[in-house]
Amino acid sequence: MPASVIVPDASVLLKWVLESDDEKDRTKALALKESWLSGGCHVLVPSLWVYEVGNILGIKRPTAARQLLQSMIDLELEERKPNSYFDGMYRLMNKYKVTFYDASYHGLAISMGGTFLTADAVYAKKTAAAGHIALLRDWRPSES
Repeated sequence: MPASVIVPDASVLLKWVLESDDEKDRTKALALKESWLSGGCHVLVPSLWVYEVGNILGIKRPTAARQLLQSMIDLELEERKPNSYFDGMYRLMNKYKVTFYDASYHGLAISMGGTFLTADAVYAKKTAAAGHIALLRDWRPSES
C-alpha cells in the first residue's frame, strides 16, 4: 500500500464528476483522482459514500445522476465497512458533535493512519484537534 492513505468525502468525490462554478477546488480534487489512478496515493472510502454522492447527484443533476453515479462506481473505489472503526466514529460524534456520516470518513482515516480530505471547512475547523484531516484547498499530492 502506498505511504499516503487518503479518505475523500462526498464533497471531494463529487468534484470528480460535477463541472460547475460552485465546485471550488475542482482542480485539486482532480489532482487527487490522478494521483490515486497513477499509484501516488491509496484512496479508501466508507461504504456509505455511494448513497451520499448519489443523493447530491440526484439533487444537482437529476437527468444525468444515474450516468454520473455509474461512472463513479466504475472507478471501483476501495470501500471499507464501518464495523472495524465504529468506536472511533462514535468518539468523533460525541466529542465534536458531528454526524455519523462525516465521522465515518474521518474515523476511517484515523483507523488507517491516513488523511481525511474534505472541502467542508466548518467540519475541518470543528474537528481539527482529532487530527488526520486536511482541507481540499490545502492538499497537495505527495512527491512519490
